[in-house]
Amino acid sequence: MGAQLRVYKRRIRAVTATKKITKAMEMIAASRIVKAQRKVAASMPYATELTRAVTAVATGSNNRHALTTEVEAPTRAAVLLITSDRGLAGGYSSNAIKQAERLTERLRGEGKEVDTYIVGRKGVAYYGFRERKVADSWTGFTDSPAYADAKRVAAPLIEAVQTDTAEGGVDELHIIYTEFVSMMTQNAVDGRMLPLSLDTAEEETGAKGEILPLFDFEPSAEDVLDALLPRYVESRIYNALLQSAASEHAARRRAMKSATDNAGDLIKSLSRLANAARQAEITQEISEIVGGASAMADATAGSDK
Repeated sequence: MGAQLRVYKRRIRAVTATKKITKAMEMIAASRIVKAQRKVAASMPYATELTRAVTAVATGSNNRHALTTEVEAPTRAAVLLITSDRGLAGGYSSNAIKQAERLTERLRGEGKEVDTYIVGRKGVAYYGFRERKVADSWTGFTDSPAYADAKRVAAPLIEAVQTDTAEGGVDELHIIYTEFVSMMTQNAVDGRMLPLSLDTAEEETGAKGEILPLFDFEPSAEDVLDALLPRYVESRIYNALLQSAASEHAARRRAMKSATDNAGDLIKSLSRLANAARQAEITQEISEIVGGASAMADATAGSDK
């Protein structure tokens, strides 16, 4: 019985130590969510105005450009998947990966070849374990991305869009990231970055049905679009990285809170079992003492006779 009590006490100490760790991780994630939310809010005005500028140029010119022109029969698409570098975030990365799987299946069903680009060690590990080809990957900054990281990710994607498909380029550019809705809700979503749909752009900027002013473009509308293309892609990727970072912290906070609560419940259960084992041990000791005393009393009575 004593050995069983020691086992319970050892397990209680182990679970208590784990609870302290998960509680600390929960508090760290909660503190980082606020910073990530601020960065998302700060990035939105620039992204909105840049999309508005692209819409104005595309509406005010008849030039065919990779930024705004639909290819009649697209044959190749690039997909950028954003996951996390670390685990312990519930289903955050797996939900994004599942969304990427669905998008890839749909694109291939439309007869398009898919080049996959991945941000985050979890996505890289998933595709590496399954020996799937990845065009390029980046790791090490998912929990706190900077604009320089977005530029590094955007560079090969922009090059692929500007390259002819016969030479390894792509006709479309899609992105999968986790949208931060609230502290309790984060949704894995996919969207097409290029070619830019003017209807989608107007909805994003809140300019649906708005009459845009006429502009004169210097040196030309095509040159303006060439200059805006990398800025547009970089800003979209940066915003997606920030939203994914906020979602990752929120998912990790929620997962760690659940782990902390479960550890507390397990400690209570183990404490009850330990108390029961201790009571059983005490009862057994009392029974042995009473039995010994009775035996001695009987022996003493027999000798007196």
